[in-house]
Amino acid sequence: MVNVAQLQQEIREFAASIGIDKIGFTTAAPFVKLKDRLKQQQELNYQSGFEEPDVEKRTKPFLLLEGAESIISIAVAYPSKMADSPRGKKGERRGMFCRASWGEDYHTVLRDKLAQLELFILTKVPDARLRSMVDTGELVDRAVAERAGIGWSAKNCSIITPEFGSYVYLGEMITNLPFAPDRAMEDQCLDCTLCLDACPTGALIQPGQLNAQRCIAFLTQTKQPVPEEFRQKIGNRLYGCDTCQTVCPKNKGMNHTHQPAFTPEPERVKPLLLSLLSLSNRQFKEQYGHMSGSWRGKNPIQRNALIALAHFKDESAIPELGRLVREDARPMIRGTAVWALGRIGTEPAEEILQKVSQIEQDEAVIAEINKAMKQLSSNQKKEV
Repeated sequence: MVNVAQLQQEIREFAASIGIDKIGFTTAAPFVKLKDRLKQQQELNYQSGFEEPDVEKRTKPFLLLEGAESIISIAVAYPSKMADSPRGKKGERRGMFCRASWGEDYHTVLRDKLAQLELFILTKVPDARLRSMVDTGELVDRAVAERAGIGWSAKNCSIITPEFGSYVYLGEMITNLPFAPDRAMEDQCLDCTLCLDACPTGALIQPGQLNAQRCIAFLTQTKQPVPEEFRQKIGNRLYGCDTCQTVCPKNKGMNHTHQPAFTPEPERVKPLLLSLLSLSNRQFKEQYGHMSGSWRGKNPIQRNALIALAHFKDESAIPELGRLVREDARPMIRGTAVWALGRIGTEPAEEILQKVSQIEQDEAVIAEINKAMKQLSSNQKKEV
């Protein structure tokens, strides 16, 4: 007969020994209130589309593991500051990967820790049934973490821990073992609304509700052209967005660097924008494939680099933008490069647009050319 209380303590100790920063336990009972929120998100079209579409699976752990009794939630901290951060300058502008893409892909790191935890449990209880997941699984990591006492669910939809702020990665394991549940934390955001006020696109509709379709973190990952209303707001972000975390008072002074896997490589997480535009698929995978921000491939990153060059109005990029609009096979890249040329707005940029307007065949790109030319013409009239 297994002494569950003793095993639970042993799991806590083992988790700490393998670099799991926080661990909590909760029941495998259905997430009833969450189910209603998820259905509302679907009805409002606030979902990103990356989630598991079946709300039942997202809220009923017993559908994912027969005999589910409890869930173990884990959190691993990551840094918020970078030593020797490279600085961009005129002619050498840089983009930025969000903190959640610093170092090694957190999916890999947390899955490895959960695999070690599974093996430890199975050495104690060989017939235990276990199922682990990180981010891409059916369960909502934040909901599990909240109920397991890892932290509280903040207004920006992050889990905030007292020890590490919101700079933590989350994962969980469903088990058929009846562990005693930990207590959930009380909300400590109180009347603060800094994250809602600072969101560049107004994606935080209200406390705890995010319209992912407007969230820059989502927009930088899409494989389609970024809607024009959001392009200038993206700035020089290549992947993700940290604004709602960096303004949070609970994150002030939080910078935990004890996880070597997440130590950022400065030239990877703040790369020169122009250097990104000529990377082949193989080169991109070699340089960025170990980072979580590479999961959608090079196309979204290169599109975002074009938006960033437009943000800086980088005239040194005009020759490369001209090459892309003439030679690149991808309409999204050609269209975004056209928009960037229109934003930079110099005479050489206009000349390129005039020439390419005679040869472009794609309707969406032609529409971008027409808008860019119209904007340039309007700007010239204002100057006169």
